Amino acid sequence: MFRSLVEVDTPALIIREEVAHRNIDRFQKHCDYNSLKLRPHVKTHKCVHFAKAQIAAGAVGITCQKIGEAEVMADGGIDDILIAYNILGDDKLGRLRSLAERTKALSVVADNDVVLGGLSRAFETASQPLKVLVECDTGGRRCGVQTPRGAIALARSISAHPGLGFGGFMTYPAIGGQRDVLGFMKRARAGVEECGIACPEVSSGGSPDMWHAHTHDGTVTEYRAGTYVFNDRSLMERATCSLEDCAGRIVATVVSVPSESRAIIDAGSKILTTDLLGLAGFGHLVGHPQARITDLSEEHGIVQCGPEDRFEVGEQVNIIPNHICVVTNMLDHAWLERKGGEMSVLTIDARGKLT
Repeated sequence: MFRSLVEVDTPALIIREEVAHRNIDRFQKHCDYNSLKLRPHVKTHKCVHFAKAQIAAGAVGITCQKIGEAEVMADGGIDDILIAYNILGDDKLGRLRSLAERTKALSVVADNDVVLGGLSRAFETASQPLKVLVECDTGGRRCGVQTPRGAIALARSISAHPGLGFGGFMTYPAIGGQRDVLGFMKRARAGVEECGIACPEVSSGGSPDMWHAHTHDGTVTEYRAGTYVFNDRSLMERATCSLEDCAGRIVATVVSVPSESRAIIDAGSKILTTDLLGLAGFGHLVGHPQARITDLSEEHGIVQCGPEDRFEVGEQVNIIPNHICVVTNMLDHAWLERKGGEMSVLTIDARGKLT
């Protein structure tokens, strides 16, 4: 147990537990008020500790991106999991079948018949069908069928495959794209219902638009958000959260001050990441609004500063990263800062689980 950041080797990720819990509770209340099921995405924190906190607050289950994440969460006692990714390959399908046998509710997504064929072969002898949601591209331009007609056709294909059951539609929309979600999903749901197929869920998501998440006449039934648990600079810049809502901060040490206009910190691309997300610089330096982290090498961060921002060798700085989700995956553990200031080790349970 630590009581001072001086005793923590830098660079380090510090999670303020009280702020994280406040974020969890605040968005859960928003979803409850708007009659939305919340299924948070654990790719942000990758920790059983916070997944359990989200479930305790009222989340119906969790979302994972890869089987490895889901396996870790199942080992930790989480038993209602959506894997929001096309799953291919005999090894992955075998792991998926094993995962289904030790969870209460497991569902996946698909956007093509090749994926459905593999899922069907893996689950045709299972005691219960695997629930499959059709992934739809409503503007995010990742995976997903491109039209409501294509979504309806794939839903019918799911219903015809042995071992599978149609679970609804899922999308990750473009930022500000909720209207496109509604138009697409209303047509898709009406189409499958005309075919006599029930549509249990319509799942949308995204932390940038989370405060605009509503059922919209019952069209959207479930919402997935991940970054909201910690928040980051990208959400600050979009006015989704404030500085006080950022639970995750990187603590770095100034290791050199070569000139009055330049300081070097011990946090480089291996912790701050190179994600810019349309922002200038590689993180927000708390308390130094004019200073900019302008360049990164693997272990060095280059800070450009003016006369109003003076840094000294040995000084510790706090940084709000541009994209917190990438940071957690680069660390075996973070430091959990409790309300009284005490610090304890927080294991990043699913760190590196990319398959």
